[in-house]
Amino acid sequence: MIKAVIFDLDNTLVDFMKMKRRAIEEAIPAMIDSGLSISHEEANQIINEIYKEQGIEYQKVFDVFLQRVLKRIDYKILSAGIVAYRKAREASLIPYPHVYPTLHTLMKMGIKMGILSDAPAKEAWLRLAYLNFHHIFDVVVTFEDTGVRKPNSAPFEMVLEKLKAQANEALMVGDWAERDIVGAANIGMKTAFAKYGDTFNTIVHNADYELNDISSLIDIIIKENNL
Repeated sequence: MIKAVIFDLDNTLVDFMKMKRRAIEEAIPAMIDSGLSISHEEANQIINEIYKEQGIEYQKVFDVFLQRVLKRIDYKILSAGIVAYRKAREASLIPYPHVYPTLHTLMKMGIKMGILSDAPAKEAWLRLAYLNFHHIFDVVVTFEDTGVRKPNSAPFEMVLEKLKAQANEALMVGDWAERDIVGAANIGMKTAFAKYGDTFNTIVHNADYELNDISSLIDIIIKENNL
């Protein structure tokens, strides 16, 4: 019986990569308009290199970018880029189709819900609050809570402990097979692969279920709980 559903956040509830691309696409011309002498293509390449080196959640990307291009930080250019980035990010931060009704249906069914994210705590909570998700989830566990990332068992064990659920009573929903699915399966959780959010063109995910739409979770819970 499934008593708890645990979600990854980025590319599972929201299209994080689309949001990131849109925000960068707006930030670059804003910096150029503020006096940065560089082509859009070259700027995009350098920013992508920084994210590849530091991780997609790196918060000082424009500082490092300006250091590489100008050998210093021009705060006029930096502020223009940050403001454009934040405006575009907020405009693009929307949930996948059917996320809201699915979450509300799970609540009505009495299913506990948690978030398990490798994102920094502040960024994860900002996204949740912006989407008005912060009141929906019973538990949120981020990278800072354990200091290790999925598929390490510690984050999974912590979210289960906070939800007061056993591994065999929980379903993990995520888009990253090597982290979300493997990590959850290793400790005995049921798993659902968020195919709709897959950015890796995953061929084999070994999850118990595959979701082309998040609303399919309702039928899975009905099946698992013999409702």
